[in-house]
Formats: sequence, structure tokens, C-alpha cells
Amino acid sequence: MKLTGGQIVARALKEYGVEYVAGVPGHGIWSLFDAFLEEGSTLPFIQVMHEQSAVHMADGFFRASGRPMACSTSIGPGATNTIIGLATCYADSIPAFFVSGGPATHMKGHGVMQEIERQNENAFPRITEQVTKRAYKAGRVDELPFIMHRAFNTMLSGRPGPVHVEVPMDIQVEAADVEIHPLDLRMARGVSYPDPKAVERAVKLLLSAERPVIVAGGGAISANASGELTRLAEKLGAAVSITWNGKGAISEDHALFIGAVGQTGTTCGNSITASADVVMSVGCRFTDWSASSYAKGVSFSIPPGKLIHIDLDHHEIGKNYPTEVGIVADAKATLEAMLAMISEAESKKAVMRRDRFLADVQKAKADWEALLAPRRDSRESPFTSQRPLGALRTVMSRDGIVVVGSGNTQGAVKQTFPIYQPRTHLTSGSFSPMGWAVPAAMGAKLAMPDRQVVSITGDGDFMMSLPELGTAVMNNIPVVFLVQNNQGYMSIRGGQRKFMGRHIASEFNRHKGNGEPYSADIAAVARNFGVESWKVTADEDLEKSLKAALDCGGPALVEVITSRDAAGPFATGWWDFPSPAYYEKEQAAYTEKRVLEQHM
Repeated sequence: MKLTGGQIVARALKEYGVEYVAGVPGHGIWSLFDAFLEEGSTLPFIQVMHEQSAVHMADGFFRASGRPMACSTSIGPGATNTIIGLATCYADSIPAFFVSGGPATHMKGHGVMQEIERQNENAFPRITEQVTKRAYKAGRVDELPFIMHRAFNTMLSGRPGPVHVEVPMDIQVEAADVEIHPLDLRMARGVSYPDPKAVERAVKLLLSAERPVIVAGGGAISANASGELTRLAEKLGAAVSITWNGKGAISEDHALFIGAVGQTGTTCGNSITASADVVMSVGCRFTDWSASSYAKGVSFSIPPGKLIHIDLDHHEIGKNYPTEVGIVADAKATLEAMLAMISEAESKKAVMRRDRFLADVQKAKADWEALLAPRRDSRESPFTSQRPLGALRTVMSRDGIVVVGSGNTQGAVKQTFPIYQPRTHLTSGSFSPMGWAVPAAMGAKLAMPDRQVVSITGDGDFMMSLPELGTAVMNNIPVVFLVQNNQGYMSIRGGQRKFMGRHIASEFNRHKGNGEPYSADIAAVARNFGVESWKVTADEDLEKSLKAALDCGGPALVEVITSRDAAGPFATGWWDFPSPAYYEKEQAAYTEKRVLEQHM
């Protein structure tokens, strides 16, 4: 077939199973976009209001479904606006296909069409190299079929992640006789299986442990290993804690679930995991958030606790903790191998020996519930951070998807909102940019149209992608946007107060006049976009407003007035944030905790 560069990209995306493309048009990409209207390569195009949102949308689409989505932008600032989105995908190992325009090959180095060229001609792909698995740059039309299948192979194989393909303006319009290479014949098939000897050593450690804990990270979700993880926990009598991205790896109404570890983990998640003599990590890379900045005895006690570390990427093994058994393999395949190696007699014996440990687990869970309940069930107004989450859980279906922004809301959801199925709690656990949740929720809804999808953000986070309400309305994407309005960046204010005793630029206030709190009427703004909206200030209106939003059949927004001073999530772990030297009291408290950190 004689195809232009734009047609090659569009046909390959369609033949490779991509269902949507999101982006913003521009001079440097409109020829490629035109190919999405050509017979044989037509794809639904979602026009967003900001290029960053296009990547976040593709991110949410994959997290909800396990299927990749494409995003595309022009040259220069339009392309550069994607960097935060690409970095978010890269940090959390999320596939996203990003295609951008580029200066014409015969004009590179001249500085035309927003080219960055002072140090290197056409330098934009050198920027994306740092936040993608690989950045490709087409030099001829006839090499594009090869680039397309290589990009998909890279994006989806091994440790997944985003890729970038740049197609210069002349390559978009020139034609060549080419074939689209079938992806099925170009993909790496199968999974990475574990070393049987390593599995045997791991099983022996787990069977002999007195207080075994499994820590589920995002890798347990991406490997679709939730069923195996739950069965192994039951077979061993092991407690299960989770990281942000591991939330949903085990149903949270399971008796062995103990909550999250880390700075905003649960008290039971941290205390039980820290007391473990054997910890098995499944797809967790031990970030400072999840490991309480490696302060010994807060979230983990390794050593003397022994670590079994399962990860698809050898780079993570031994990086932050010494590993008794390191297994570089697919999480699902590894857990299946472990299950097959444990006999029913061994399982029964191990579980019977753990009566005291499991009693400790139930006691710790009860203590956590007693601590959490007053905030979650509070009827005060303005609301606590937890009360709207408790209300949402009562009206939302068990398999509904929540897409959670950063800040206090992110921690409160992790602690308060129970999740029962994998891929129904989506959050950017590593990079955690504000402005992610709104477009990511729309991507999740496009991927899973029959599921309820609710974006949960604070007002500061929501404001960063507020214009995407227009995208939801134009495309009739029926997401519910739950906005907790506390008039500022309260997680930042809380940290400033804790570490410095005062705060700056973290409240939204009128700075001319009496300094009173400032807020836009978010519900009214949403109505002006064409979004059905509710503003909730009274407790008796909370559940019924949320239910009405879920039932309305279109994009909907519920603005909940939340107290600035009603505490957000509990800081049950520790996070390494020093105070300036002139705060002697705060610096002394920091130094006391700092000595607990381990530097391996």
C-alpha cells in the first residue's frame, strides 16, 4: 500500500487495537491528525483542553483496563506540555503511546516551528528520553512501520512504560509503498518465570516464619496476580499490607488485609508489617512514602526481618533493603509456583501455628477502626476529609472505580475508602502530580464504560485541570467529580505547620483586605461548563447528592465544603522532611527520628 507517514501511524494504531487517541491539534501535527479521518485508519479522537491531560487520560485508560491508549500533540510547547504526564507513567510503569510532530527534516537546526536547537538540533526527543522507556525519531517514511511495532513491543514488554514517537512534518505527508507489520508476529510472548530454587527458598522462609506479611505493590495489580496473592496469603496465614498502587490487590474486607504501609498508612498496616519476621514484597519498590523514609521499625524492620523481593525489574532488587531471596520474574507466575509448592498439610500446620499472630492482626485492625471511625462518621460541618469518602462508599457499587488526586485526599482515600477489586483504585502513587485525576478518570470511563467512575480531588488539585470539564461535556463522558473544597493546598499547609510552625502560600486567601479565605464557586463554574452539579454543606445532603450524581447519566460534579482544620489523613508513619536550622524545637524532633533511617 502507498501510505503517508500519517496514515502509517494511524493504521498501525488501529490495527494494534488502540481504541482512542487524545490530544490537541497544532501546525506541526495536523497532517498526521488528518489521517485519523481516512478510510482504514479512522479512530475516535478526544480533543482535550491541555496536552498534559491527554497523557493523563491515556494513563487512566490503561490503569483501569490493562489496554493502551494513544495521545498526540504538535511541536514545541504543545509537545513539552506532555512531560509531566509521561513522567507520571514512567514512574508508575504505565504504558502510553505518545506521538508528536517534529520540524521538517530538511529544516532541522534552523530554529523553525518552535524547534529547540541551541545545544542539539531538534532536541525535544532528548527531553522525553528521560521520562519514557524509549524515544523514537522517524527519519524516513518507509521506516515508520518498523518504528511502530518496535514502540509497541517496548511499551508493553518487560517492565511496561510510555514511549514517544516523533514524526517530522515532511514525513507525515510523504508517501511510500509499505506494509503495516502484524503486531502478533512482533511481540514478546509469555512471561518471565522464576528460578525454582529461589521459589523453594522463599517458600521455606514463609512456612517457617512466625509473623509473615505480604506487601502488595502496583506490580501485583499489573501482573493480574490478585487471585494468586490472596490464595497464598490464605494458605500461609500471612497478613497482607499494600502500597498506594497496590490498593485493590486483595479485597479490603478480607480478614488478612491490614491496610497500607508508609507515611499515610494505617496503624495496623505499619505496626504489623514492622513486626514481621519475614516480609514478601510483590511488585513494590519501597519508595520513601511506603517505607516511612526507611526509619527502622516504623513501617519495616529489615533487618532483622528477612525480605523476599519479587519484581519484574532487577534494578529494584536490593536497592533499598537487603534481600534474603530476590526473584526477578512475573508476579503471577511466581505466586503460582509458590502455591504449587505448598502442600495442604504444610498449609494447615503453618496456619495453626499463627493463632497468636492472627489474633494480633485482628486486635490491630480493631484499634485502627476505633481511631478512624470518629473522622469517617463525623457529622460536623464543614466536613472532615473522611466523611465524604464514607458516604461515597455507601452509594457506590462494589466494582466502581475511584480515581484519586494528590495531597490529603490521596492519603485519606488510602486509609478510609475500602477497595474490593483490582483496577478499581487508580492513583499516581510515585510522581503524584496535581491535575492528574480529572483527565485520568475520563480515560478510565472510556476504557470501562459500564462501570461507575468517580474522580476524587481537593480543590487545589481540581483547579489544575478544571477546563477538562469541557472535554467531559463535549464527549459525554459520564464521570462524577467529587471535589473536597478546603480552600487551599491543605496537605502542604499541614506539613509547613508541622515542620516550621507557620505556613506560606498554601491557603487560598484574599491578600488585599482582611485576608479572608477565598474560593471559586466550583459547582457554579461546573454548571457553566454544562455539568450537572451539587454543592453540599449539610450532612443530610451528602449521600443523596452523591447518589444523584452517579445516577444522572452524564458528567456530574459534587462540591463538598471541607474544613481546613479538620485533620486530613493520619500521619501514622514518618516522612523525612527537615526543618530550617532556625527552628530549633522542630529540628530537634526531626533529628530524633532521622537517626532511625537506614542507609543500605
